[in-house]
Amino acid sequence: MLRLSFRRSSRTRFFRATALCLVIALLIDLFSLSAARHHVSSASNDIGKERIFIASIHWNNEAILRSHWNQAVLQLVEHLGPENVYVSILESGSWDDSKGALRLLDGELGKRQTGRTIILDETTHADEIGAAPGHSGWIDTTRGKKELRRIPYLSRLRNRSLEPLVELADKGIKFDKLLFLNDVVFDTRDIVTLLSTRDGNYAAACSLDFSKPPHYYDTFALRDSNGDEAVTSTYPFFRSSASRNALISGQPVPVQSCWNGIVAFDAAPFYHTPALRFRGIPDSLARYHLEGSECCLVHADNPLTLERGVWLNPHVRVGYNAEAYENVHRGKAWPSLADSVVGLWRNRFWRWVTPTIHKSWKIRGTLRRWTRKGLGEISQRESMCLINEMQVLVANGWAHV
Repeated sequence: MLRLSFRRSSRTRFFRATALCLVIALLIDLFSLSAARHHVSSASNDIGKERIFIASIHWNNEAILRSHWNQAVLQLVEHLGPENVYVSILESGSWDDSKGALRLLDGELGKRQTGRTIILDETTHADEIGAAPGHSGWIDTTRGKKELRRIPYLSRLRNRSLEPLVELADKGIKFDKLLFLNDVVFDTRDIVTLLSTRDGNYAAACSLDFSKPPHYYDTFALRDSNGDEAVTSTYPFFRSSASRNALISGQPVPVQSCWNGIVAFDAAPFYHTPALRFRGIPDSLARYHLEGSECCLVHADNPLTLERGVWLNPHVRVGYNAEAYENVHRGKAWPSLADSVVGLWRNRFWRWVTPTIHKSWKIRGTLRRWTRKGLGEISQRESMCLINEMQVLVANGWAHV
């Protein structure tokens, strides 16, 4: 009886001690979050008279173009000054009336005497995949046919949107920043805040994007300061303590790669020889069922990345629809204190139970097999972009194989 009573007493003390530790940890989290929010520093939002090259690609985006995007671009141009801006837009093969929406934008930009190139390309996905396979960007798949890879295709479109940059440089017109805009809801304050990240001292600076809050959207391109994917899709997202702590304190977040709806680049590398451009991984590596986002690889290739860093600005949150945008801009603080605490514990749990070794081991093994066959090699910076997927273009979008 004494032994049984002792065991029960020991268990009780253990559970009480555990509960006390959890309560203390919870109180520490609450105090830390409250203190961090109180001491968040605000950006100067002063970008001076920088010249901004705005690039964007579109496919079947009529709804958001008409409801938000066109007007947001016009307001941004008016704020920055038409003389300081060039707008380059490539639309390709939409089956909605994206072309009509962009013609309206073209006319309004013309009224404001804004330099621009707006290409409305009739080539559809069906046309692309129906063409004779080229020397690169095509891959033999398990479906028994040669198919067009999605990432080299997107890279080609993004690079086409940059062609006016070269043409203008030949005329002596150069830009300080490149701003890439996805089909997202944003306003001028978002863009000015993003451009002024770290007082403009960055290789690249990105927003956070949302389609179904509280889950962020761009899991393909985002990598934390250690090169790891986010451990949770909700706040505070990151596995790396450096990235996570910066986010919690409302400071620019050091990452190795991001895109997340809107990204600003220092323009200098895009004028170098060779010029920084978008690309995919080699076809021979993609055949091993690996893929990497062009929006991640561009950071790995950027010579300024190591010098100035890539940063995610937690104060710039954009949405792929109006509801998502409004959701992440409610109240004075985002997320709420309660959601922040829940997010911290969820993130902590998944960091404990999901080590990265299995995934990294699998990808490294695939890379070793590819390298041993003499097919090529890639750097560690490039390898952070790799995921275990094969993506191809199809008539109505893209597909996993």
